[in-house]
This record gives sequence, structure tokens and C-alpha cells, in this order.
Amino acid sequence: MRALVYGLARSGRSAAERLDDPVLVDRSLGNEHDLSLLDGVDVVVKSPGVPGEAPLLAAARARGIPVWSEVELGYRLLPGAKVVGVTGTNGKTTTTELLGAIFREAGRAVTVAGNVGRPLTSVRAADWVVCELSSFQLEDVHELACEIAVLLNLEPDHLDRHGSFESYRDAKLRIFERSRVQVVPRGLGLHGIEFSADDSLPAEPLIRGVHNRENAAAATAAARAAGIADDHIAAALRTFPGVPHRLEPVAERRGVRYVNDSKATNVAAALRALAAYGDEPVHLILGGSPKGEDFAPLAEAIGGNVRSVHLIGEESRRLGALIDGHRDGTLAAAVEHAARLAEPGDVVLLSPACASYDQFDNFEQRGDAFRAAVVELPQ
Repeated sequence: MRALVYGLARSGRSAAERLDDPVLVDRSLGNEHDLSLLDGVDVVVKSPGVPGEAPLLAAARARGIPVWSEVELGYRLLPGAKVVGVTGTNGKTTTTELLGAIFREAGRAVTVAGNVGRPLTSVRAADWVVCELSSFQLEDVHELACEIAVLLNLEPDHLDRHGSFESYRDAKLRIFERSRVQVVPRGLGLHGIEFSADDSLPAEPLIRGVHNRENAAAATAAARAAGIADDHIAAALRTFPGVPHRLEPVAERRGVRYVNDSKATNVAAALRALAAYGDEPVHLILGGSPKGEDFAPLAEAIGGNVRSVHLIGEESRRLGALIDGHRDGTLAAAVEHAARLAEPGDVVLLSPACASYDQFDNFEQRGDAFRAAVVELPQ
């Protein structure tokens, strides 16, 4: 089978390594508009960062050439592995990593992969795979079948890419195609094992926030469906520390705590962060690159505990039209300004509600820059 791999970031490179002499296409190679590269190709493997409407993909579909996401290829290369798929607008990585911790606590052989950072195609053998699945990865699945499929939540996101909430929702719901067990939020009207933040759990999770209790409830439901006993689930809930860039405590300087929530790349995630610190004085850093979201719900949620708001990046103007804040421009300037205003007992919270691509390569780099700026503050 002759394959073309489109997109050579992490997942694309991983896919290419599993294929015999694939055709490689990438913006960096300057060949993504060369439709002749499809000649003799049997399948196109698409990296998640490549838009589905790219001309080369449209041409492939017009010729009847199947387009697979990288996770579709990875699934086909893992016959016999049982997949626990995790998707949703927010909480995917936390829930995926928590499930991995639960499986390990139970002595199960498990691999954590997917959008969490390890491409599925890099997994050579596995009994169980807990796989984080983004809407971009689910766009082009055909045979991927989850033993257990988890939908955490469904709120507007990536509208700049999907064009509408309906299109985004439809991509997310593809996780349930061919799945054996479905785990879904209570009240969404979907068939499956329901969960919610107020469920009775085997233990209270270590990680903070109502949204993380909801993530823990979803992980508990999925683990039980996999046959894992409550004592193992409880042990993991009590010890799982969370993941970087998600309400991550960074440091304390002069009695002020600094929290890195750089992964809050949409309004819904920032609202969860505000709720988690709703009873504490907060200095909030917002802004970044656009995703086509409405900031009105965020403006309405900023209560009296938010002592100052610091706006950065491309979206600072649009945010500033709704939210009274300081136009600090850069993240470093915002950290320095918030530190000057903060008093002992306050929290400086980076929860941007925006993507990071105006000033950073990704949300991880933005979070690392926040951490570095905090380190530079006076002790």
C-alpha cells in the first residue's frame, strides 16, 4: 500500500516511521499544493494540524483515495489492543493521565497516547491504551473502535477550524462509532454510563476544582467499566497530582501564589479556573490568539474576587471592549504588573481563554514563559 503522509509534526513523523517509503508532504517542504504527489497513492494519512479542507485532501477525496487520521493508522497497527478513548472540550489530558494512573494502580499493563503527547502510531504493542482524542484526530477515523469511549463535555471550541459548533460537535461524537461502552456527562441526552461532578467517588481527588471532580467521576466510570476495583481507583484519586499547565501551582513569592493554567485555551476552560478560585482574591491574565469565541460569558463571570485583569496578545483589544483590564501586551509585562498589585494571600492566575499562537509556539511554551517570569520576581 502506497501512503502519503501530510503534515510532519510529531504525529506525522511518527506515522511516516511506520510506513514503507511514504510520500511526505508538509508546508516546510513547499509541496503541499503539488497534487501530482497523489499519483499512485492508495491512502493519505493526515496529521491533526492539517485542515480537512486543504486542497490536497479535497483532491484525494475526489479521486476516491481514503484519508485517515494518524490515530486511525495507529489503531490498525495495534490489533488486539483495547482502547479507552477520551474526548471533550476540556479536561482530556487530565482525565487520560488519571486513567493511566488508575490502570497502573490496578497492575494493568497500559500505555497512554494520542493527543496527550505520544502519537498512537509510536505504540508498537499494548494490552490497553488510554488515548486522548481531539476533534481534529476524530475527523478522519474509519475503523477505530474504542472498548470504552468517554465524552467529558461539549462546549464551543476550535470554531476557527471547524466553522460551526455543529461541525465541531459532530467530530467529537465520532468517538462513539463502533465503541462497546459509552461514558457520557449526565444531562447531555446521550446513551451510556452517565457521570457528573456530584457523583459519589471512591475517594476525593487530590486535584483542585469542581471541573476536576467531574474529570475524576468520568475516569471512575470508565475504570469501573474496564473491571477495575474501587480500592485501586481510590488510591489513584488520592495521589494523582494533575498535569502541567492545568491549574498548576508554580511558586509562591512574598505570600502571593502563581498558578499556570496555560492550557485554558477557550472560554469554557477559563470559566472553570475562575470557579476553582472563586473564593480567593485573583489577578487574572487573559488573552492570546483568536479562536472565534464569544467573550461575553467570561466577562459576566468575573466577580468581585478578581482584583485586576491583565490583557495580552492579539485578543486584548476584543477582550478589553468587554472587560475592564490593563493592556499589558506581553505575558512578562502582565506577570510583573500583577505581582506589583498583588498582596499576600492573593493568586496570580494565567488562564488565557485564548490560543497561544500570536506570541508562542504552543500553550506549553506559554506556560513555561509564565513560570520563567515568576522565577524572575523578587523572592
